[in-house]
Amino acid sequence: MRSLSLDQLRTLLEVVEGGSFSAAARRLNLTQPAISLQIRELERRFGLKLVERLGKQAHATVPGRELIEASRRVFRECDSIDATMRRFREGWIGRVRISMTLTSMIYKLPPILRQIRLDHPGIDLVITNTPTPTSVDNIIHNRIDLALVNLPVQKKQIKVTPLCAENMFAIFPAGTRHLPDVITPADVAKHHLLVEQQTSAAYALVIGWLGSQARQPMPLGTVEALKSAVASNLGMAIVPEVAIAAHSSDFVVRPLRPVLSRTLALIEHRHKPNEPALDIVRKALLELREAGPAAGLGTSPMRKKQGNRTTKRPN
Repeated sequence: MRSLSLDQLRTLLEVVEGGSFSAAARRLNLTQPAISLQIRELERRFGLKLVERLGKQAHATVPGRELIEASRRVFRECDSIDATMRRFREGWIGRVRISMTLTSMIYKLPPILRQIRLDHPGIDLVITNTPTPTSVDNIIHNRIDLALVNLPVQKKQIKVTPLCAENMFAIFPAGTRHLPDVITPADVAKHHLLVEQQTSAAYALVIGWLGSQARQPMPLGTVEALKSAVASNLGMAIVPEVAIAAHSSDFVVRPLRPVLSRTLALIEHRHKPNEPALDIVRKALLELREAGPAAGLGTSPMRKKQGNRTTKRPN
């Protein structure tokens, strides 16, 4: 069977939408016999009557209407192909879908994403914020291309590149007094604990650190929600340092003992085909690894005293 002719499908659309063979001929700048020939060839190909005349009007038969709907979908895809190829001619490189944790989106990625936009305007970046388990599932099913997640991630389909460590700190409402210099799980047990949502990697990390001292916490969703709740005196929370570095004076901040940290990592599918846009974005995200812990204020000892507020690293 010969390949389906787009010209014949276009002719069928014009005949039915214009209501006559003569109208289609004018629209397509063809003779009326040429229009009739294309419709006959199309009907011969499928072995079906596609157009019927009622007086001077041409109407689609039932199979003709089905073919017209399918043809419209074909032409929409053709238009999409034309648009995509035109974008490549105009310098478009490709589209990269990235998922990331909220803290990395807010505190770590803006300079990197801004630089990608400046250096490579032909790359479309599609950014979403999802918890680590959701990002892992989306990578496996190719719904996204790259993801920034918190380890551990143990899936054989996933390639994991650790980037940098983020130390976790306890924060208490401003004005909280008589706190020890470092906070242990037993100290946390004396307070109302606020945590991220249970589907987050941070929830399991914090609960695991508390061990036998774990009490029923209040899940609130995100780090930003935790900070607002602590500032409103609803309890205390354990958050990554990068989330409070610029606002430590808003809380009473204490380091943890034993030290608790989490590792930010870049993940992708092991068998993901490499493309120019994907390679550019991947290399940009790997700059977080080169920056090391300093990207999250993670190396130099830090102590701030403001009344009863002290931010201190354990020795």
